[in-house]
Amino acid sequence: MSERRVRIVGRGRAGQSLARALADAGWDVLPVLGRLDDVEGAADGVDLVVLATPDAVIADVARRVRPRDGVVIAHLSGSAGLDVLAPHERRAAVHPLMALPTAEVGARRLPGGWFAVAGDPLAGEVVEAMGGRAFEVADADRPAYHAAAVVASNHLVALLGQVERLAEAVGVPFEAYLALVAATLDNVRDLGPGAALTGPAARGDEDTIRAHLAALPPDEREAYAALADAARRLAADHRARGNT
Repeated sequence: MSERRVRIVGRGRAGQSLARALADAGWDVLPVLGRLDDVEGAADGVDLVVLATPDAVIADVARRVRPRDGVVIAHLSGSAGLDVLAPHERRAAVHPLMALPTAEVGARRLPGGWFAVAGDPLAGEVVEAMGGRAFEVADADRPAYHAAAVVASNHLVALLGQVERLAEAVGVPFEAYLALVAATLDNVRDLGPGAALTGPAARGDEDTIRAHLAALPPDEREAYAALADAARRLAADHRARGNT
C-alpha cells in the first residue's frame, strides 16, 4: 500500500488522536486545521480529508471544502450518514468505537481498535493502517449503532457515578465496587449478558428489590428501578431461549 497523504480538520481530541496515530502508522499527516480556519483548500494535494468536528457542523464544513477529483472526504461521526458530506463525490465514515479522553490516550488506543466504516474503501485503509478492526454500518442503522455505543460507554460511566455516590454514603471504598465491575465485564465477555446476569432480578427476588428501593435516597430510585426492569427483561429473554 502506498503512503497516503491526509488532512484533518478539527483540533479536538478525536482529530488530534487520529493525526498522531496515522503519523505513527507512516501516513503523511499535514498540520491539523481548526474548523474555523480557512478550509477551502483542505483537499488540495491530499488523498483524504477527515472532518473531526462536532456533528452539528460537519455539513457546513464539508460545503466549505473545495471538492477535488479523486479526493475522499470523511467524518468521524458515529450517528451521521454520508449525506452530510455533500457535494463531495467520494465520501466515507470512520467512527472509532472507543473513548478518546485525551489526544495522548487516543493515539495509543486507536491502533488495534474497532471502527464502524461506511462509504469509500479508503475508510478501510485508514483502519488497516492502524492495525484496527472494521465493520460496516449502513446509514440507516447509524443512529441505533451510536445509541448502543453511548449506552456502553457514557451510560456506564453515569451508572458508576451512582455507585460512587451510594458507596460514599455507606462508607465503602469505591475501588471495591470497581473490582466487582471488572469481574462482571469478564463474565459478560466469557458467557454473554444473559448467562452473566446474577442478583435479585435474575433469580426473581422481588422482596430484595423492594428493600433496595426503600433504602435508597429518593433521587436514586428511578435509575435503580429502570435498570431492575432491564435486568428482568434480560433474565426473561435468557430463560425463553431455554437457559436456566
